[in-house]
Amino acid sequence: MRRIIVTGASGLVGSHLIPAFCEDFEVHALSRRMHEDSGSRAIWHVADLEKEIDYSALPRNADALIYLAQSDHFRDFPDRALDIFQVNTMQVLKALDFARTSGIKTFIYASSGGVYGFPEKGVSEDVTIPASGNLGFYLSSKLCSEILAENYASFMNIIMLRFFFVYGRGQKRSMLIPRLVDNVAAGRTVTLQGQDGIRINPVHVSDAARAIRAAIDLEGCHRINVAGPDTLSLREICETIGSKVGKAPAFEVNAAASTGNLIGDIESMKKLLVEPQMHFAEGVIDLLNPSSGN
Repeated sequence: MRRIIVTGASGLVGSHLIPAFCEDFEVHALSRRMHEDSGSRAIWHVADLEKEIDYSALPRNADALIYLAQSDHFRDFPDRALDIFQVNTMQVLKALDFARTSGIKTFIYASSGGVYGFPEKGVSEDVTIPASGNLGFYLSSKLCSEILAENYASFMNIIMLRFFFVYGRGQKRSMLIPRLVDNVAAGRTVTLQGQDGIRINPVHVSDAARAIRAAIDLEGCHRINVAGPDTLSLREICETIGSKVGKAPAFEVNAAASTGNLIGDIESMKKLLVEPQMHFAEGVIDLLNPSSGN
């Protein structure tokens, strides 16, 4: 049976990925605390990536190491800068070194579409991203890890997936889409920068998991956007949510402001991985129950 290792296994994407993978793979899942596994048959390893971990307990010659872990402290710069760098960059390098020395075939790194900044138009993977602190510390650490990972392309397949606003059941309510759901449902005002707000194409977690599954069999070194099929303004997102909860959203418009957009071109995703299937109007239903996240 093929074997994979997944860090950040108890997060949003990992929690959807693990059960599906266990049908075809021996899955070694890393999480900060012991996970109550209800029948997925994964082999769980307790590993806090903010600290030193023992890679020797993990299997050698795995088909893939999937690095989904990311720091929970992305809003806490500069107070938690060292913790952010440890999880987002230092541990990525250590995982890459482990993968190289243990004969792992493919390294998949979960990056962010945020590394592009906020351009007006959609962005493809061939866009040059200037090395600048203007990205912010969290996204700078993600971009650093992409650069480090690319250096290992002569030793294994390196797949860097730039995710755009992943959402779905089990997501923390502090994240963008669940937060909008809760605000609209509670009648709280949503502030728009510009008449309609930022335009994005968020990806449902089921499509994100399918993309990762396809990436395991990809050869070479690739950066690939992973985004959803619908490009929507923040206004349109809230109006869709409002139609589901039976409440018209309330907006406050800052007409003079402009934050750009964050729209991922998904031609490479469709060609090399999968075509996203979950449209926002259907996928957002997963988030209508506040108890579905934390």
